Amino acid sequence: MAYSKLSSLTKIAAAVLISSLAVSAFAADILDTVKARGTLKVAMEGNYPPFNFKDPKTGQLTGFEVDVANLIAAKLGVKTEFTTTEWSGILAGLGAGKYDVILNQVGITDERKKAFDFSIPYTISSAQLIVRKDEKRTFNSLEDLKGKKLGLGQGTNFEQKAKSVPGIDVKTYPGSPEYLADLASGRIDAALNDSLLVGYLLKNTALPLKAGAPVGAIDKIGIPLQKGNPKFKAALDKAIEDILKDGSFRKVSIKWFGIDVSKPPTAK
Repeated sequence: MAYSKLSSLTKIAAAVLISSLAVSAFAADILDTVKARGTLKVAMEGNYPPFNFKDPKTGQLTGFEVDVANLIAAKLGVKTEFTTTEWSGILAGLGAGKYDVILNQVGITDERKKAFDFSIPYTISSAQLIVRKDEKRTFNSLEDLKGKKLGLGQGTNFEQKAKSVPGIDVKTYPGSPEYLADLASGRIDAALNDSLLVGYLLKNTALPLKAGAPVGAIDKIGIPLQKGNPKFKAALDKAIEDILKDGSFRKVSIKWFGIDVSKPPTAK
């Protein structure tokens, strides 16, 4: 899901915008609430490894974004309080005030910025192709896939990117296992996902697949929060700047991906 993920929730976003503006007109800055409560309420899906997922051995929530959330909360002087929820309702839940922030590879897009403020980016990625190991054709861009079948996650930003290029036969799937299986069997010509996730998927599959070319623009991943909370946004930005400078972000980045994901991706 890219999580640089999904966004076709225009109607929901509009409702969230109206709701959040109405609430923020009368409410104190959320930073005051977070400080008084002593916890930062963080929402994530909890089933999106390696970003956030439940450890199969312990059942505990873990992953890159769990670590990042804990680092940010520590900079704010509070503890984390995690909520797991389906992606389809996660932005609406933020607008309704069910949690303070979302850490779930949420791409900073113009559409989402109509409804929410965003922190400065903490992760940078791009869309990247996956192809079969024995693939002889060269796909260096989405345009190279015109007339070809491309598999990807339903409702993701990647679906929007692919469908914006006329001539690609876009096949959507509920998750990566399904389209990777179809790719390996030849039912589709390539697959598309977040560059950070591609390496993880390939590392954890025995299917004869390999990483293809990065395609399209860079995706900047940030933390969405309700509009009208300037102190909270400033505090989140400062916390992210601090963990980028003190090396703690790089440490967890290397732990989960083997690279510093605050830097732009490079071709593999």
